Amino acid sequence: MTRLPIVVFGAAGHTGRFVVAELHRRGWPLVIAGRDAAKLEAVRVTYPTAELRLAAVTDAAALDQALRGGSAVINCAGPFLDSARPIIEAAIRARIHYIDVTAEQPSARATFEEFAGPAAAAGVAVVPAMGFYGGLGDLLATAAMGDWPDADEITVAVALDSWKPTLGTRLTGARNTERRRVVSSGELTLLADPPPRRTWTFPEPFGAQEVVGLPLSEIIVIARHLRSREIHSFMNLTPLNDLRASETPPPTPADDRGRSVQTFLVEVVVRRGSSEHRVHARGRDIYAFTAPLVVEAAERILDGRLTRTGTAAPGELFDARDFLSALAPDLAVEYA
Repeated sequence: MTRLPIVVFGAAGHTGRFVVAELHRRGWPLVIAGRDAAKLEAVRVTYPTAELRLAAVTDAAALDQALRGGSAVINCAGPFLDSARPIIEAAIRARIHYIDVTAEQPSARATFEEFAGPAAAAGVAVVPAMGFYGGLGDLLATAAMGDWPDADEITVAVALDSWKPTLGTRLTGARNTERRRVVSSGELTLLADPPPRRTWTFPEPFGAQEVVGLPLSEIIVIARHLRSREIHSFMNLTPLNDLRASETPPPTPADDRGRSVQTFLVEVVVRRGSSEHRVHARGRDIYAFTAPLVVEAAERILDGRLTRTGTAAPGELFDARDFLSALAPDLAVEYA
């Protein structure tokens, strides 16, 4: 069966290049799209069979041309507050699936609120936050929830040994100034100011770490389909200190795949009464890891392993445990 190409918008960005490489590794025909011709040409040097299409998110006609003949579009072009809406609208016009990797809560919320009906009517899946922040936490929480119908509390704890932010991360942080939200007493509500701090004992090698409340898009996608009175997420302080320091450099390639030396551990605890389910996942380089995560999602959508069309969170669209296991060796998952 002939595969139609997958369009990668923002293909010349740091995460976009990893996504292009992963799609190429899996044998997918590619359209690399974005606004900077020189940067896209630099990508095509490595992937000469890829088709290059220029488009800015402010040009609807160019976006229509960029998505023409595709099977799905993976949006890697942050800030997603600016890019998600016009690319989703173009995907719906083209009747192709849309996936993005946003960590931005307002973008994920707007996607669910604005596009559920149009996406369902077009018969396509629209999946926001299918990245390290958002999708991974949601899949882990869904796997940990198991057959429980609801929970008292879901907590996501992220530990990074460092964080060398890309220019895109810095631009997104500057653009995304809306106050963050958590779920408390069953309602989506504003994060406390100042955000809560606590000590979290991660599995080794991280061990006991001071963490601070840092809710990103995982709160939005988890709350979309899992019933819990409380949903919170935390991060250790070391990477946040890196992120806040203007002199911290961008990530540096350290292997033949272009990954940095950064390591991560994400632990999710789901509590119901006096019982709890716990799962943690380890991997390397949060930007690079987003590529197998979002490409696995695209493949499952395109080969029919999805439960619905319309807008959907990762955990309601896929079998979470099966999906997580398919990410090995890029992800090592342990349940307790």
